Amino acid sequence: MARPAWRERWVGWRNDRLADPRFQRWAADFPLTAPIARRRAAGLFDLVAGFVYAQTLGACVELDLFARLRPGPMDTAAISEAVALSPERTRRLLGAAAALRLVERLADDRWALGEQGAALLGSTGLAQMIAHHRDLYADMADPVGLLHAGQGRLADYWPYATSDQPQAAGPEAVSGYSALMAATAPAIAADALAAYDVRRHQRLMDVGGGEGTFLIAAARAAPDLELALADLPAVVERARGRLGAAGLCGRASLFGVDVLHEPLPTGADLVSLVRILHDHDEAGVRTILSRVRAALPPDGTLMIAEPMSAAPRTDRVADAYFAFYLLAMGRGRARTPAEIGAHLRAAGFTRIRRRSTRYPNLLQVMIARP
Repeated sequence: MARPAWRERWVGWRNDRLADPRFQRWAADFPLTAPIARRRAAGLFDLVAGFVYAQTLGACVELDLFARLRPGPMDTAAISEAVALSPERTRRLLGAAAALRLVERLADDRWALGEQGAALLGSTGLAQMIAHHRDLYADMADPVGLLHAGQGRLADYWPYATSDQPQAAGPEAVSGYSALMAATAPAIAADALAAYDVRRHQRLMDVGGGEGTFLIAAARAAPDLELALADLPAVVERARGRLGAAGLCGRASLFGVDVLHEPLPTGADLVSLVRILHDHDEAGVRTILSRVRAALPPDGTLMIAEPMSAAPRTDRVADAYFAFYLLAMGRGRARTPAEIGAHLRAAGFTRIRRRSTRYPNLLQVMIARP
């Protein structure tokens, strides 16, 4: 048997020490290691208590607490009346929220918006995503059962994920996820457009473009850019209204297309896939990229923007959160840039580049050309 590599030996030795209660007590008492031991213990308990922290945030969002505090501080009695809770229960929630920096405790039983609460108000669509997590948490109540099943009730929220005929989905079936994606898309669109200048192109087609939020942002960034959107027919109808409200109906062409089963329209020199590939399995990714390649001219460009795994390193967003979210949805996973690059090359793309983004744990951008 081959001798374990040095890293394996180190990991084994380290874990033997950390699992030893006597070592834990020694590390907590020894002045040089005590701060490390305390941080490690606090981090471990944060994992244990994380669900309660998240539900505290959910309660604040459901009660619209951050918006109520935005104009200025309020005392417990006023907050209690506004949220229809007793003063004692209100103070309990406020204390928990203050511990998470969602609100801030002031003198005289008054409360202000906290750092994290203020940041949440500035994050477009995040409150809707937090409210939506109630569906995810229902599946995560039995994580081992979810792993065995391979999908959860969240799959009902994304009817295209497991349907054999997603193009047949009606307005009711797509309304929930379309609205959620539209609410959370502006921040994603801003970061993607900051990473890649679309003004160098003549016509952009956003594939899987939902209600058109990314297309609207691109139109503002590039006033001369021609626009097209391709998505399921029922989704396209929702996009028509949003694009019309933005004054873009005459500028944008809309195509009701199921990209997994139908070819994409041609004519665009730039195609965008924003939060699309990670929703699909390997066969789906291959199909989508092949159809994009067929739709692009020889000098065309593909922009991919989505969360990506950091493997062999780990990333909490891609490798923990999205791993289980997409499992509950019933399909897809966050891939590494190298994995996406391999799919791109198989589809006929050769010039592949990554672009820096503001928050790489939430969004990465890859540009590919034939």
